[in-house]
Amino acid sequence: MAVMLALLLGGCGAPEESSPAACVASDPAPVARALERAPAAVTLADGSSLSTCVRLLARSDSDLQTLATRLMSVADDLRPRAANDPAAALRLGYLVGAVRRGAAQTPGLASNFARRIEQVAMLDPRVAPSRGDIERGIRLGQASG
Repeated sequence: MAVMLALLLGGCGAPEESSPAACVASDPAPVARALERAPAAVTLADGSSLSTCVRLLARSDSDLQTLATRLMSVADDLRPRAANDPAAALRLGYLVGAVRRGAAQTPGLASNFARRIEQVAMLDPRVAPSRGDIERGIRLGQASG
């Protein structure tokens, strides 16, 4: 009887995945350093991908807002450099793609955040010469971000 009860209780639902510490930190510097690995796969110090952070933190509006503030800070820093620096344009695109990937796995506010970070990347007319690098970064971020 005890074995049967344990089997029934064990199948009641999958345990909720916890948010890695690297995802909930407020300092944007580790994200900027991680993005330096692009075009290779970008992960934070604990191995978390940016899309995983978006997906997991979307469960909590306040956690998602903290992450969004952190990632927007990185995007705001990369945007003016992207006009003349193909590596910065690629990193910015990767960030956009990774956020899109994470938001696609969750409903709600994460989608709004994905649109906002995409707007930051594409609004500056000075980045037009780097559009190809940004688009390449977006594809990479969506694939492995």
